[in-house]
Amino acid sequence: MSEAPGTVPSGRRRSARADRPAWRKELWDWLRALVVAFVIVVLLRAFVFQLSTVKSISMQPTLYEKQWLFVNKLSYEIGHPSRGDVIILKDPSEGEDPKTLLVKRIVGMPGDQLEVRNRQLYVNGVLQIEPYTDAVIEDGDIASFTVSEGHYFVMGDNRHLESSKDSRSFGEVPESFIKGRADMIIWPISRIGRL
Repeated sequence: MSEAPGTVPSGRRRSARADRPAWRKELWDWLRALVVAFVIVVLLRAFVFQLSTVKSISMQPTLYEKQWLFVNKLSYEIGHPSRGDVIILKDPSEGEDPKTLLVKRIVGMPGDQLEVRNRQLYVNGVLQIEPYTDAVIEDGDIASFTVSEGHYFVMGDNRHLESSKDSRSFGEVPESFIKGRADMIIWPISRIGRL
């Protein structure tokens, strides 16, 4: 059986495919690996962790501006926040769909009775010893109240006058506004460590 003029015999077609340059196969393997890695990173960032940068003085002396934090998002998918946790939350003062994120410490849990008296924090009538702060609360006293169910009272570690925008100004924070727990400082290298 003869081939039509101007056509490549079928045997040659197969060998041309088999002889595809090695660099193409290598490129294809690299592209596939990069796409898989990208998808994994996107999924991990969406559901497991994120990196966050400190942008204010509100958490000094624990955290300083321009430090990078490793934020664990999974911790509150399988559990609930605890007193003392350093958290990342949506700014409740921005309304229904806030864009700004804040970093604060949980000082009051649902059902806790909180009070700021004589520049000191009391939880359930007990004076709190807070080794993470270097100042008394300079913004004034808060009359005793009970934290609502499903809400948390948060404060910055910087207790100097008007140094932290927190629950003292915007009130209790619903749990749905909490995006994750800040577990580690990862930058600068000299400050790497757990929170």
